[in-house]
Amino acid sequence: MSVEYINPAGMHKSPIYSQGIILPANARLLLIGGQNAFNEKGEIVGKGDVAAQTRQALDNLQKVLAAAGGRLEDLVKTTIIMQQDIDLGAAFGVWMSVWGQRPNPPTVTGFRVAGLANPDFLIEIEAQAVLP
Repeated sequence: MSVEYINPAGMHKSPIYSQGIILPANARLLLIGGQNAFNEKGEIVGKGDVAAQTRQALDNLQKVLAAAGGRLEDLVKTTIIMQQDIDLGAAFGVWMSVWGQRPNPPTVTGFRVAGLANPDFLIEIEAQAVLP
């Protein structure tokens, strides 16, 4: 049984997110905690630069996926938490450069907030993936 992507007729069909996803009963679900701009040394990459921070957060997310035996294509849900005043277009551009032309994007929820755990963080991305 495989993951089923739900994009009903009469709704916007987006290349960047799915409207719904049904997981198989026997799915191995990986929960990925919020990934941010920390590099492996604990330094913040791209202070003040949402594109650089998004790139680092996505790099971190992909490392967690790979460590669990997964790939970007295995994502079924992403939640993006961002500072309320950032340029969403810059972050979106990075996401699209990483996602590329892959089919079946995950579901996506975004939040704009007054602040994140560290005042230098501009974006944080958490996700869920169904592993092979």
